[in-house]
Amino acid sequence: MSNQSFSLLFTYLIGLSAVLFTLGVIGVLARRNALIIFMSIELMLNAANLAFVAFARSFNHLDGQVFVFFVMVVAAAEVAVGLALIVTIFRTKKSTNVDDISALRG
Repeated sequence: MSNQSFSLLFTYLIGLSAVLFTLGVIGVLARRNALIIFMSIELMLNAANLAFVAFARSFNHLDGQVFVFFVMVVAAAEVAVGLALIVTIFRTKKSTNVDDISALRG
């Protein structure tokens, strides 16, 4: 792929990354369901990963792609722990509403 065609693609990739990140932020701020908030955080992580890969390709370095690999590993661990917490809270409260979770204080 030539540099000129990639510069156009780079603009689209960064724009898509910004749109996905914005949708994730809106999902976190506007929703009260823990699963939707959790998915919105994952969407923001994937948007950041897309930007890292685009910048890594733009500067011809592998550093961004290596960083994306580590972000994906941390995200996988977050999914395992986060879903376990959400399932446990759902079993005790019968709801995934974030406002109900604040009542768990002992």
